[in-house]
Formats: sequence, C-alpha cells, structure tokens
Amino acid sequence: MALSLRLHNLPSPTFRPKPRSSSRATLSPPNPSLSLLSSSPLPHLLLRTSHSLTIRAASSSSSSPTTVADPQGIKINLVPTEPIEGQKTGTSGLRKKVKVFQQENYLANWIQALFDSLLPEDYKNGVLVLGGDGRYFNREAAQIIIKIAAGNGVGKILVGKEGILSTPAVSAVIRKRKANGGFIMSASHNPGGPDYDWGIKFNYNSGQPAPESITDKIYGNTLSISEIKVADIADVDLSTLGVVKYGNFSVEVVDPVSDYLELLENVFDFQLIKSLLQLDFRFMFDAMHAVTGAYAKPIFVDKLGASPDSISNGVPLEDFGHGHPDPNLTYAKDLVDILYRENGPDFGAASDGDGDRNMILGRSFFVTPSDSVAIIAANAQEAIPYFRGGPKGLARSMPTSGALDRVAEKLKLPFFEVPTGWKFFGNLMDAGKLSICGEESFGTGSDHIREKDGIWAVLAWLSIIAYRNEDKKPGEKLVSVSDVVKEHWATYGRNFFSRYDYEECESAGANKMIDYLRELISSSKTGDKYGNYVLQFADDFTYTDPVDGSVASKQGVRFVFTDGSRIIYRLSGTGSAGATVRIYIEQYEPDASKHDADAQMALKPLIDLALSVSKLKEFTGREKPTVIT
Repeated sequence: MALSLRLHNLPSPTFRPKPRSSSRATLSPPNPSLSLLSSSPLPHLLLRTSHSLTIRAASSSSSSPTTVADPQGIKINLVPTEPIEGQKTGTSGLRKKVKVFQQENYLANWIQALFDSLLPEDYKNGVLVLGGDGRYFNREAAQIIIKIAAGNGVGKILVGKEGILSTPAVSAVIRKRKANGGFIMSASHNPGGPDYDWGIKFNYNSGQPAPESITDKIYGNTLSISEIKVADIADVDLSTLGVVKYGNFSVEVVDPVSDYLELLENVFDFQLIKSLLQLDFRFMFDAMHAVTGAYAKPIFVDKLGASPDSISNGVPLEDFGHGHPDPNLTYAKDLVDILYRENGPDFGAASDGDGDRNMILGRSFFVTPSDSVAIIAANAQEAIPYFRGGPKGLARSMPTSGALDRVAEKLKLPFFEVPTGWKFFGNLMDAGKLSICGEESFGTGSDHIREKDGIWAVLAWLSIIAYRNEDKKPGEKLVSVSDVVKEHWATYGRNFFSRYDYEECESAGANKMIDYLRELISSSKTGDKYGNYVLQFADDFTYTDPVDGSVASKQGVRFVFTDGSRIIYRLSGTGSAGATVRIYIEQYEPDASKHDADAQMALKPLIDLALSVSKLKEFTGREKPTVIT
C-alpha cells in the first residue's frame, strides 16, 4: 500500500527513503536463539584477572596485578592498565561498535574512570542499579561492571533479571529504592549484534543522566588511568531473582517490570484506559524486538486488557531481530503499513531499543513528536491524574518545533528551551520548575522519572483518547487520534516540521559544513534575505542553566526568520560511527484551511533553502537523507 501525499502530515514517498527490505527494515536474518527471556542460567564468563581476556594487565614487562585486602571481605585485584583513545561521551553516554568495547580493558577503563570521577560518598557502601536493553554484549558487560563496582567499594548492585531494565525503568528504580545512581547498558535506537552498536551511560541519584561536569571528568580520567580495581568474585547468575552475597558486597537480581509498573499505576488511571480498550478500539504496539517487549505484555495485556495479538515483535532479542530499533516511519515500516491500510487499527505505537523513545500513530495518521508533546501537555490536567493540579512548567529541546511554546503561553505556564539531551530537563525537574517535556527525536516524558519514557507517552495518549471517549457506548463513533490532533491545530495553529537525518557521514566533511555555517552566521545580520525569507537572527545556540548556572555552547546553528520559520543544523552525539548530520525545518501556519497540507510539500521551499545554504552535498557528498521524519 503506497503512502500518498494526501495522507495529511506523513512525509511524501518522494522524500522518504525505502527501508532495507520490503517489510520491517532488517540487517540480516534473525536468530531466534538470541531471546533474552529464556530461563536458562547465563554462561559463566571467565572475567577474573588471572583468566580474563577482557580485564587484564596492560602489556608491559613490569605490569602485573596486585591483590589487596578490602574491608568488605573480598579480594580486590589492582589491574595495571593504560589509557585508550576515543572514550569521550556524547549526549547519551559512550557509544561505539561492539568490537571496540570488546577490546582489552576498553569497557573496564571507562567504568573505573567513572568511579575515579565521583566523590566517595556517591558510591562507597552505597547502592547502584544496573540494567540495559538486552542487546548483544550486555551479559558480558554486566559481569565486568559488577566486579569493578565491588572493587571500588560499592555496597550493593540492583540488577534487572537477565540484565534487562529499560532506561525509564532504571530511573524509576533509582528513585524508588533511593539508590546512589545506576548504569544503563544501551546504544538506544542504534542496531545491535556482534557487528553493530553498544553503549554505556551513568545516571545520578535522582535518576537523571550524569551532567557534563561528570562526563568531562570521566573523559579526563580515561586519558590518565593506570589501574582498574576488580573484585575477585564469581560471576553472578542473572537468570534467578534473589540476593547473592560476597563478603559485605551483594547483588540483588530484581524483576525489571514491578517497580516501573507500580509507578505508572500511580501516574495514570488504568481503569479509564481499560474501559477504552473494551470498546471497539483496536490498539497495536510494536516493541521492535527491543526491551519494551519485556514490559508490553505485563502492562498492555495483563493490566489493561489489550488482546495478546496487539503486541508485535514482543520478544527482546540481542540483535533486535536484525532490525533497526528506532521508532520512526522508516524503521517501523511494518507498523506504519498496518495503520495506513484500509480499516487499520485505531491506534498504533512503537518504542525503541531501550524503551525511552516512542512513535504515535492513528489510523492513516502520523503524530509528529513535536505535536505529541504539545498535545499531551494541553490535555494532561484533564486526562491524567498525576497532573490534576496542573503542570509546573513545560520545556522542549531547541530543535523541537514551537508547538509546545504555544501551549505554555495559553496555559500561562513557565517555559524552557534547552539543548538536546535529557540531562538538561532533569535539573529543571529537580528544582520543581518542570513537569512535561519532549524532544523532536521521538522522546517525551515528565517528572515522574528523570528520563524520557516511551511507554509513558503511549499511556498518555491512550489516556487522552479514553478521556475524550469516556461517555461513549459500544458501537458509537469514537473520537480518533486525528480528531484530537486537528482540534489542537484549530486551537493553537500548526507547526509544520520535518527532520532530515544523514547517518554515518564522513566526520571531517560534516564538521567542515558546521564550521562553514558558523562562519556564515558570524557575518549575518537582521534583515538579510534568504530567498523569500527575511532573517530575524542567526546564532549557534547557547544555554545557561537557570538552576545551576552552567553554560552549554555550540548546541546547534539556527537561522530564524521573521515569519517564525526556522532552519537548524546539528551533528548528533548518539551515533557510534562517523557523524549524523541533522537538519530541522519548521514553519508556523495559523490558517486552519491549510492544516491538512502534506508537511513535505508545505515545507519544500524551506527544505530547498536549507540544503542550499548548508552546501550539504558539497561537504558530505550525500544526495539524499537516510531518514526523514
């Protein structure tokens, strides 16, 4: 079924690149044996210093491990090592190819550098959480992290069964258990498997990603590291719930769903959502063989009464079924096709590798992430019990469209524009200034935790649809996703928005393009003409945190025009190889008679201008984007 230009705000097939297969985009044939939900014990990995191929003394005739006594009653091996290049974190931790992390001491160096960057009171005899999205190498990595944590004096590790904990669930567990922080083993929406991506990041005691002040210290310590502290303990069987002790150090294997589900039940009216699913309302959730497969059945089926066949790709796999676990129109094509077929389901959603991103679809209708957060914010007080007292404030990342700004203005709420990266929202939440926020990169969330939350966004939308249909009886026509969005546009106007991603560009060319744009804005002035557009200002976005005064500079090159249109250029920090160039294009349209136009057609003059101004083809050699949203 072809997706035509008449389908409201779905990008035109002229511009949307085809996925790598005629169905869901895949990387190679799936391997069912990689399921993470089996009950068999994990293989015991030889990670002790004397045997390990992963943590061992750096090659030197004078280097050998030293064993020291430890107050916790376990032996600690001090393993000599040497700095390894390339361990600077991006916006969401350290991400590289699996083979890079499998290099001798690569992961171990970074973990030790993290402990060397923290104050002792941040972890000594404390509790840390450990979990991840189940991708390839997580099992081995979990054992390495546990042993280094014990070696550095951590008192207890809470780890999800089979190493599984979604990113939002890690934040929820940290907050509920009052842990000192936690490790998240994930490369988010990037592909998994031996030839693909792996990642690691650290979240602090309120559940938020570590700030740049800490990630900068980690990087600095990776440049001077000389030894790794490794506890001489056995591998932990992560397949069985319960506590295992090694001296005064302990590991508790926990249910990955329970704490997170309990929190969601306190945020939403599950009975209201359940009543919607009992009507003639067809729901579909694509877990993309990623971590939310472990959460979908307990939440949507067992608690809310959805049909079991409403969950697709619901078994987490180490390689995500050889797919690309990014919930967008390209990589979740199967779901898009189902929602756009004749008499398709009423509601569709997908989540990514680690469960923090989301895509929302109605029947033959795509909700842009920028519109999604604005609509959730506009309806939250009525539809979601957690917000009955009203949101404290709203915020978006700088590249996200201005749709949320208009909601904040109408509701007279404090509003913040921050750089890309959830850690910037966390400070505002901790200070009581922010309740609901989002990023155009399919991330939406609230202050119930300190991470974006894919399942939260799905439940928020189900709550809004359920509230709008609360008085409907079986057989009556329901208020649809598209009805809710179009009513919102009629009230607030429509911000046409699109993002062009050029993945794995050659880094030198991408950086030269950004340098060229920075030179261009340095000589620009108000009133300059760019085709039919008149420049209001151009800058490289700088953010001063209103809570702690920290400054984040060079966060994206912006061209803002007098009619409110914007073009923004950024290099993404979430890839594992090369550079991802992202171009954001936005235009505000208050005229309701024009709201049904196709986004790509409405934005075409601005898109052409964005490509021309940047000289993207000249610098990167790219003819077409990898993904358009």
